[in-house]
Amino acid sequence: MNKFSYLKINKFKKIRYSKYNQKNATYIVFLHGFMSDLEGKKPKAFLNFAKKNKLGFLALEYSGHGKSTGKFTNGNITKWTRETTTLIKKVVKKNRIILVGSSMGSWISLNQFKFFKKQIVGFLGIGSAPQFLDGLMWNKFSKKMKKEITQNKIIYLKHGNYEYPISLQLIKDGRKNKVLNKKIYDKLKVTMVHGEKDESVPISYSKKVLKIFVNSEKKLVIVKNGDHSLSSPKWLNILKKELKIIIS
Repeated sequence: MNKFSYLKINKFKKIRYSKYNQKNATYIVFLHGFMSDLEGKKPKAFLNFAKKNKLGFLALEYSGHGKSTGKFTNGNITKWTRETTTLIKKVVKKNRIILVGSSMGSWISLNQFKFFKKQIVGFLGIGSAPQFLDGLMWNKFSKKMKKEITQNKIIYLKHGNYEYPISLQLIKDGRKNKVLNKKIYDKLKVTMVHGEKDESVPISYSKKVLKIFVNSEKKLVIVKNGDHSLSSPKWLNILKKELKIIIS
């Protein structure tokens, strides 16, 4: 069973994380999606992959997610990005980094480039969803929904079996974290993997991410019949295969 650690950010905030230290090695940094945690199949699969390939590993639960402290509705992209940066500095230090971002985790990953540009050597995106708060939420809200969130500062969205509490401050903060208009000129290996039948995020989002990377060796992998999470053994094998290519 994987052991978890906690980092005390301040008097009120503790972030739960999972790590595997490997001296002078490249680190896989796994960043999970919106309202997700480290109990899923992907973080476990990537941790085992890191051990098998003699790589370091870091994954964390942003505040308000999983067993990290904090209220989910108080969180936002800026805060979750900052927590990620803090953990990378503490655990990965000066080692090289391969970012693995799932859904919103790709957005948080893209935000890390301004801090660790010289250390990042690769990026694997899974059902990437940068700027989803405007693109997939606010812009699709009806007038009635926009009025509700503006008045109550929160709206509860049903998606499948889940209900997502979306705060107005979260939407507004998302606008301060635009990444799709940026360009990254470094030579990296960048692979976006997207399920053909992803009902949460369109494949166009992965294509937009690839446009950011001007000089990188880049690739889009569309998984036949794949869903948003790509967590079945068969799909996890595809992700690990692509990760193997990035590290080679």
